[in-house]
This record gives sequence, C-alpha cells and structure tokens, in this order.
Amino acid sequence: MGWDEALLLWCGVWGVVALAGFGMSVAGVTREQRTVRLVGRIVRVRVPVHGGSRAGGVSVVVSYRDPVSGREVTVTNDGERGDTVVVAWVGREIGVAHLRGRPHAYRFTGVPLEPGRGLFLPGVAVFLVYAGLVALAAVAWGWPWALVGLGGPWAVFGTAHLPGAVRAKDRRVERLAAMDTVPGKVVAVLKDVTVDQDDGHTATTLTPVIEFTTREGTAVTAYCTTHLPDPAHAHGRDLTVHYTPTDPADFTLNPTADQHAAHREMIFDLTVSATLVTALITGVTLLLL
Repeated sequence: MGWDEALLLWCGVWGVVALAGFGMSVAGVTREQRTVRLVGRIVRVRVPVHGGSRAGGVSVVVSYRDPVSGREVTVTNDGERGDTVVVAWVGREIGVAHLRGRPHAYRFTGVPLEPGRGLFLPGVAVFLVYAGLVALAAVAWGWPWALVGLGGPWAVFGTAHLPGAVRAKDRRVERLAAMDTVPGKVVAVLKDVTVDQDDGHTATTLTPVIEFTTREGTAVTAYCTTHLPDPAHAHGRDLTVHYTPTDPADFTLNPTADQHAAHREMIFDLTVSATLVTALITGVTLLLL
C-alpha cells in the first residue's frame, strides 16, 4: 500500500467516525446529551491526614437536589469521582454529573457545566480528516502545501486568539495586584510513591495542604504545589496567602512570580503566532516561485 492509498484510507476511516458522531449528536444519543448535570454544594470538608495520599483530592461531602424526586442527596468524593477537588470550602458550588438513570455513578466537575452536544470527538475526527487531506496534497504537489494547509488555519486561529489572550493576561495581572492577604498554615504534607514497573525506579510526589480563612470568614483547605520551598519539611509552617476575594480558589503564595509567569505566557503566545504566520507566508511564497 502506497502513501496515497494509506492517506485515503486514513481520511475515509476518520470521515466515517465524524459522520457517526454528528449523527449521534443529531439523534440526541451522545454521552454528553445523556448526562444529567447538577449543581452541588460542599457541606463538609475533611482535613487530609499528614503523610497520607493525595489520591482523590481534598475529601469533601457534597449535597445536591435530585431533579426527579426533589429530595436532597448527599455524596462524597471517595474513590474515582471525576475531577480532583484541590480547593474546598463549605458552601462552594461544585458540578455533579451522571448518566440518566445512573445516579450512583456520579462524577464531580470543578465547576458546574452546561449540557453539551457531544461534538468534541467528531470535531477531532474532522481535524484528522483535514490533516490527512493536507498530507495527501503535500505528497502529490510538494511539501509547501503542508505549510499552507496546516499553517494557514492555525495562523488564523492564533491571530484571532491573541487579543483574547492579551486581555486575559491583563485581567490576571489586575487580579494579582488586587488580591487580599491573610495568614495561612501548612496543615499536612501528602506523600505518594510510585514505582516504574519497567526499571523499578521510585518517584516520590509531595503535596502540601494549606488552610487559610478569608477576610469574609470562609475557611479554605487547598493543595499548594507552587512557591513553597522545601515542602518535605513544611508541615506546621506559617505562611502568607494572597487570594481573590470573589473566588478563594484563585490564590497564590507569590503574586509577583505569578505576574512574571503571565508575562512569559504572553510572550510564548506571541512567538507561536508569529511562527505560524511565518510558516504560512513561507509556504505561499514557495508555491508562487
């Protein structure tokens, strides 16, 4: 089988996958469309045990109202329950999702999500078909078509995305500058050890857990994996926490470092956009020569 046949087969297979996915979405039978999405609220937070595991996240008890019976349902995040809860406080809203008719198989989402149509996987399949067609054009007519075919859409996307990225960076810097400051404390350091089955290498992951109380009186328990030196000996350490008053989940121990990181991300976005535009211009130029 030559390259042409292989690429045509690639496009055909992923085309069928895309059509099947869009058909399921139209019929309303995708997993996303069969998922019931609810808004829960944390009613209890359990402080992690020092030296325990970070698996499962901060242990919480969540209450939500069953839309069918109207009664209050209380669940926990013990076991594999979707998104890991890394910041928790009593009263925080959290998303709860389960397939219709299977409330026992609930999953948590970090924030409540709107119902979807299940178009992500068909969209990925369409992209793979497009990538196959671009590769086919490059094989048949020359590699500059790859620069035009792939660089063009990504250059347009990157350029369109750039203003939003600039605004997001500015908002982030403003939030960091406006953060309130309160004392906090490291209440536990969690330890997870993994062993590579191939070479027997052991890796240890340390996850400090901090507690702080906002000026509004909200007691927050959170994993803190950045800007905390010597985490192995941090248990019991007092520290200063900077947080956004409207969202205590947005906190940091070093706002200056986070501001620098936001600027570096902006430079990275600019570099990627410039590279994509350059690739597009190069491809068009080579085709016109």
